Amino acid sequence: MKIDEALDCIGLYCPMPIAHTAKKMKELKAGQVLEVLSDDRGIKEDMPNWCKMTGNELLDIKEENGVYRAFVKKSG
Repeated sequence: MKIDEALDCIGLYCPMPIAHTAKKMKELKAGQVLEVLSDDRGIKEDMPNWCKMTGNELLDIKEENGVYRAFVKKSG
């Protein structure tokens, strides 16, 4: 998957990964993809909910060795 930006939220817990995602998404152009790295398993529920609320598209969430990788496409 082609990503345009990556955001490292390892060590941050709810609500910080979503807060940092919201801030970073403001810097992206419509159609760009942000990869968010987090070790907070709450991101599995928080990111889909945030995307629904903001109109951004959650492309995928993958988990490897306790690290979650969420891929979010900016709407626009």
